[in-house]
Amino acid sequence: MTRRKKTRSLADKVSLRTGRRKDYKQWRHANPDQAGPSKRFAVKKHKQRQQQAKRRLQRQQNAPDIDIHPSASADNSRAPGNGEAN
Repeated sequence: MTRRKKTRSLADKVSLRTGRRKDYKQWRHANPDQAGPSKRFAVKKHKQRQQQAKRRLQRQQNAPDIDIHPSASADNSRAPGNGEAN
């Protein structure tokens, strides 16, 4: 007797008459409560995403402002065509 390979696939946990993907898709459509992630897991992930978004917003608000386009007068001294001859 051979051992069965360990898998995380949900398809192997489902006992169907045939192992066809079409049958599994039909079963999953007919039984969404059994096929999807558990309610506890979904709530946990939702909470994690909300906390991550809150932390990200906090970081953005606390970050220093960067002057992406500095004043034009500072750059004009090095720009070509400002009257200097080579």
